[in-house]
Amino acid sequence: MRIALAQLLSDADPAVNLKLVEDYTRRAADAGARLVAFPEGMMCRFGVPLAPVAQPLDGPWADEVRRIADGAGITVLAGMFTPVSDGRVTNTVLAVGAGVDAHYDKIHLYDAFGFAESEAVAPGREPVVITVDGVGVGLTLCYDVRFPALYTDLADRGAQLITVHASWGAGPGKLQQWTLLARARALDSTCFVAAVDQGYPGDEMATASKAPTGVGGSLVASPLGEVVASAGDDPQLVVADIDIDRVAPVREALGVLRNRSEFAQADKAESPR
Repeated sequence: MRIALAQLLSDADPAVNLKLVEDYTRRAADAGARLVAFPEGMMCRFGVPLAPVAQPLDGPWADEVRRIADGAGITVLAGMFTPVSDGRVTNTVLAVGAGVDAHYDKIHLYDAFGFAESEAVAPGREPVVITVDGVGVGLTLCYDVRFPALYTDLADRGAQLITVHASWGAGPGKLQQWTLLARARALDSTCFVAAVDQGYPGDEMATASKAPTGVGGSLVASPLGEVVASAGDDPQLVVADIDIDRVAPVREALGVLRNRSEFAQADKAESPR
């Protein structure tokens, strides 16, 4: 399966960002990818009020992404924000195209490193696995990557590939944490992990506020944590071929999913639904 990660810098204007989605989707399709993953906050970058730009899943921004995906003939995964009744938004991955129309709302909110995502964002409750060309694809967002139980739950639900859509917060050691966590979640779940981040916007924007604006470092990791493909910190399209047939033998050899203790099973029973 050929996949693409669109590491870029989203704007505060959703219309500008749609042009980026169209451009990178076309480039991914031209490269033969069957799926292209965009970062968290693709609709609008963090650091500005989100409620004024949020739209429903059947609104014009999402419908335009559907048009782009249908025109290219591939599945597009893109971060957006949808309104909720209490005045906050959901932080959502929209998954559309090639017979797919689904979404995932971020479960674990980034209330860390001096930033309180929960002030503007309401949490999701349900893990999501979609099917693309017969492959189970789990969807996650940014801070989710620090919570291994979600990834093993997605594997239990049939995921062989798990995407992580991020706008990772900058700071000392944060790039290293991002890449290490993505590889660790691949080992935990014995899935391929495709982790796509916003590019690094430069020191001035990265330090202007506590809002997470991206560090780059997008990567694809194998079920054994090997780096299959990776990016630097600038906007770029990463294209990678992943051999889904590797998942089953890795799970047979590295039996972490079947070897979980009674304590892990209890944690699973209490995981978000």
